[in-house]
Amino acid sequence: DHQTILRAWAVKDFAPNCPLYVQILKPENKFHIKFADHVVCEEEFKYAMLALNCICPATSTLITLLVHTSRGHTAPWEAFRQLTGTKQTLNRESQQSPEQWQKMYGRCSGNEVYHINLEESTFFAEYEGKSFTYASFHAHKKFGVCLIGVRKEDNKNILLNPGPRYIMSSTDICFYINITKEENSAFKKQEKHRKNHESKLSYHGASRLPVHSIIASMGTVAIDLQDTGCRSGATLALPAEGGKEGRRPSIAPVLEVADSSSLHTCDLLSDQSEDETTPSDDEASAGLEYAKGYPPYSPYIGSSPTFCHLLHEKVPFCCLRLDKGCQHNYYEDAKAYGFKNKLIIVAAETAGNGLYNFIVPLRAYYRPKKELNPIVLLLDNPPDMHFLDAICWFPMVYYMVGSIDNLDDLLRCGVTFAANMVVVDKESTMSAEEDYMADAKTIVNVQTLFRLFSSLSIITELTHPANMRFMQFRAKDCYSLALSKLEKKEREKGSNLAFMFRLPFAAGRVFSISMLDTLLYQSFVKDYMISITRLLLGLDTTPGSGFLCSMKITEEDLWIRTYARLYQKLCSSTGDIPIGVYRTESQKLTTSESQISISVEEWEDTKDPKEQFSCRGNHRNSTSSDQSDHPLLRRKSMQWARRLSRRAPRHSAKTAEKINQQRMNLYRRSERQELAELVKNRMKHLGLSPAGYDEMNDHQNTLSYILINPSPDTRLELNDIVYLIRPDPLTYVPNAGPSQKDSFCNTVGQDTREETQL
Repeated sequence: DHQTILRAWAVKDFAPNCPLYVQILKPENKFHIKFADHVVCEEEFKYAMLALNCICPATSTLITLLVHTSRGHTAPWEAFRQLTGTKQTLNRESQQSPEQWQKMYGRCSGNEVYHINLEESTFFAEYEGKSFTYASFHAHKKFGVCLIGVRKEDNKNILLNPGPRYIMSSTDICFYINITKEENSAFKKQEKHRKNHESKLSYHGASRLPVHSIIASMGTVAIDLQDTGCRSGATLALPAEGGKEGRRPSIAPVLEVADSSSLHTCDLLSDQSEDETTPSDDEASAGLEYAKGYPPYSPYIGSSPTFCHLLHEKVPFCCLRLDKGCQHNYYEDAKAYGFKNKLIIVAAETAGNGLYNFIVPLRAYYRPKKELNPIVLLLDNPPDMHFLDAICWFPMVYYMVGSIDNLDDLLRCGVTFAANMVVVDKESTMSAEEDYMADAKTIVNVQTLFRLFSSLSIITELTHPANMRFMQFRAKDCYSLALSKLEKKEREKGSNLAFMFRLPFAAGRVFSISMLDTLLYQSFVKDYMISITRLLLGLDTTPGSGFLCSMKITEEDLWIRTYARLYQKLCSSTGDIPIGVYRTESQKLTTSESQISISVEEWEDTKDPKEQFSCRGNHRNSTSSDQSDHPLLRRKSMQWARRLSRRAPRHSAKTAEKINQQRMNLYRRSERQELAELVKNRMKHLGLSPAGYDEMNDHQNTLSYILINPSPDTRLELNDIVYLIRPDPLTYVPNAGPSQKDSFCNTVGQDTREETQL
């Protein structure tokens, strides 16, 4: 950082008018380069993303895909959104993939954030004078774009989902998520063609006829497509049951201009304020009546003040130590505290100033008080006093000196009661003699955690993205081998995200700070990308701007059926804007015939044609000893053996498969039993109850991935997690309440809070 700062000063001295883009590591060095036009601090972004990964799964993958230029896959419903005028044919990610999830995931990865002036836009011009949520829903309904924010012409602040009270103006700059920007879309060309023939049209509906025809062909019959631009609220009604005349209630319409009743339904603080005015007896006895305000102490200069849940009085430093009793309490392990919510454990080498940005997003005022997770910092080295001064105001934040190398330390800090464990890359290992060996210790430690605590959600930071292929490594996993070959193909095609189909990255379980390098590059063309990313991560808070959160699809929500209907349901009720879906599916890890055949075909595709011909010519003359030197011959013999097995009696094949499955289950059970006995013995030795460990389930046979701005007809599935941008709750509450006027707020925080309330 010192060298970067000196270089930035040199450029500013030599060419004062030259735009300056600076990327630094430590947040405490930001104020030295505050004169730069664009600044990216790695530690700030890293810890904020790792924190949001714990409450919004795979946030790091979501942000990485948004700041990268990915080609995506063109699906049939997107045919009318293809780029026009391109000179070369684009090879699109996962286009030839046999897996359906890879096709969907690869297609949606092409979405990026773009901007356009409202009055110049085909997507949004007709919504001038309408509410923001109305414009966002109908733009997605008609064009498949996701309007996420706006900026006033005379204001530099970007507002993410300002809510239904915000009225769109002709001079507003709109920010939206789409496969391509509007200027390059087929809609722009279609609009010019329509204007040239507008005089020949005798009715208003014809101008939208091509769009209606295309959307109707998608099969979204639930959407009312007639004259969407003129009606104030098109409803997404549920179909009738059994052909009966009566119909179930439809989803409420999204109003052009929000009225008083709709504003009341969008009061996102109603439940929380009720919590605060009438606390339960248990909460009152436990002293859980938190205040809301600005943290009185920041560990470094330049951190943005964030409205948070805080304690009325700071906690003594002795009480911050999780595993050591003191005169105020006698707890010495996580179970003794009796936390109602599961823990979030952060394993780091030192408590740097950037770690403060891990705590702030998890204690922001818009997080429901009942959903706050206790945070445990597992540190190799004791924290400094100034860092303890910064965290002692936050509720349920503790630290413990220990290492993930030590099983006893993991058990004491409550790993068996944890929902997420974040393993931060150690600075001391970044300077390894062999470049890619910098992650060796971290990978092996995480693999040990993965084997001992299979249900624990582990989020790992790596120095090199290429090492993510070793996360949760299995030596004989044909599925991972097939993904490895797919990655090689994508790299040969010139993909910017060749590793995007790796299961740990798609599921958001691995992150590398180098993935954010493109954020600084994109800000050269999109000067708003850094601001939008900081708002999404909670690093900055702008009055009236929304925040990123998530909701889970339960059985009660499946009646909504499609993503388009969910969009309307959210816009008409809470004012939320959905931007994507995090989906988890079951994964078969057995070496099935389909996986083997797929891997053979992919291997043959990568072979040289001459080599394939020579192999085929010598196939009949080869012997069993020669097959060991030719992988293709071995795999061909496996296919030949499968064909023979298909001709054999069915009962023998089923019996053999059943025996193999029983042997595999016996092997796995014995290994897991051995590991379980090891953990239980250590827990008994430490005086801990093994009850929590017995309840841990195995989630190894699942795969998860993100769908950014999926097509409107995408079907919702059980346990889908939807990413939402929720409006700022303070914009709906004129008076923030006496709990937000605590005396410990500093002067800067007081001014910012008053501006927020206004």
